[in-house]
Amino acid sequence: MTNQTISINNLPDLLTVREVAQVLRVSPLTIKRWGKRGKLPAIRINSRGDRRYKKEAVLWLLGIQQKEE
Repeated sequence: MTNQTISINNLPDLLTVREVAQVLRVSPLTIKRWGKRGKLPAIRINSRGDRRYKKEAVLWLLGIQQKEE
């Protein structure tokens, strides 16, 4: 596995748990906990229910962008 750093300047529209954890510098387990608490809502995709997170929500947590509801 390559150790790629993710820049907030070129984030994809939907991020994986691992990508969000890397951007926010927390563990993937923390990201999943935040999802359960509603702090960072997840979008479930495919039959496995993999989590994806909107770029806007991640940027809002960083204080970079206003939350849009």
